[in-house]
Amino acid sequence: MSIAHDEPTAYPFNDPAGLDLSGKYAQARSGEGLLRVRMEYGEPAWLVTRYADARLVLGDRRFSRAESVHHDEPRRGEGPRDTGLLSMDPPDHTRLRTLVTKAFTTPRVEKLRPDVRALAEGLVDEMIAAGPPADLVEDYALPIPVAVICRLLGVPLEDRPRFRAWSDAALSTSSLTAEEKTANRDELRAYMGGLIEEHRAHPADDLMTALIEARDVNDRLSELELTDLCVGILVAGHETTATQVPNFVLTLLGHPGELERLRNDPDLLPRAVEELMRFVPLGAGASFARYALEDVEVGGTLVRKGDAVLVAVGAANRDAGRFAAPETLDLGREGNQHLGFGHGVHHCLGAPLARLELQEALRALILRLPGLRTAGDVVWKTEMLVRGPRSMPVAW
Repeated sequence: MSIAHDEPTAYPFNDPAGLDLSGKYAQARSGEGLLRVRMEYGEPAWLVTRYADARLVLGDRRFSRAESVHHDEPRRGEGPRDTGLLSMDPPDHTRLRTLVTKAFTTPRVEKLRPDVRALAEGLVDEMIAAGPPADLVEDYALPIPVAVICRLLGVPLEDRPRFRAWSDAALSTSSLTAEEKTANRDELRAYMGGLIEEHRAHPADDLMTALIEARDVNDRLSELELTDLCVGILVAGHETTATQVPNFVLTLLGHPGELERLRNDPDLLPRAVEELMRFVPLGAGASFARYALEDVEVGGTLVRKGDAVLVAVGAANRDAGRFAAPETLDLGREGNQHLGFGHGVHHCLGAPLARLELQEALRALILRLPGLRTAGDVVWKTEMLVRGPRSMPVAW
């Protein structure tokens, strides 16, 4: 047997400039067992590409996120990976997550729909008034989730340029040194600490005040946990939605038949968003390794205690073993249990809010701008955990 086969395969597979799913995933899915891979930094890991295996690793308590702090975790950039809730296991994870979850329940989020709809339509009005071309990212996709999460959390909207730079750095992979990443994290923590003090002095009807109360009155979290929780909500609460809006628009423009179907039947929007979540692989690769707490068989491979496992959600969402015609975009697809928002204890707690924002963002564009099209070259984000346009000129 040649040594080459024992060498881990270089990972990630996807090209950051675009939304294609690398063909290497299909090869891995059809191969025997799991593939051994190595990212730019950290130890080798097993790569999970099949849907059933992905649900097992994401949902089974025998796989741990907290264990990653004791290992050289596979990653794309050097420096610390303080990912807050994402680095915790129950019971600590449950304690903190429970404090936040009530702000993101579907009934509570649904009350925001009229405001989000008005916000999206107002931004389209501004684009029309200014005339084409517009940058779909800066003029539309970013302002929607930023405004919503700032209001929910109680962050001044005028601070957006400051936390935008911090957020970019927090999600950056290899463009920053370890020292720069640490400095960036400390700046963001200091900024949030100042806001927390302001909220202590002047409580408001927002999520930050509720979390401060949980800290000060009930002692349910530490001061650092409070700060990092607010930071995590601020970054996660806008970045992925702001990235997926242009991703979804690009995907729909590449499937004109499905786009027309959606224009003719806007009631399809909820299902369309689920299908786009399934179809568009957001990451350049899998992120956030899970570690086996005991020997576990996954997809025909014995994963040993202490082994790292990476779950490729984009690949699992295209598994023919779970989805009929997985390579086809079908906006009417039913029973779509995609893994776009994760699975298990780390399932995205903001999923109801993201769904609402994505539905309303697409709705306003599709109904108000029937001639929507790209009007220049898309500039792609590079060296980021998520893939998507940094700028996307459009006309209508």
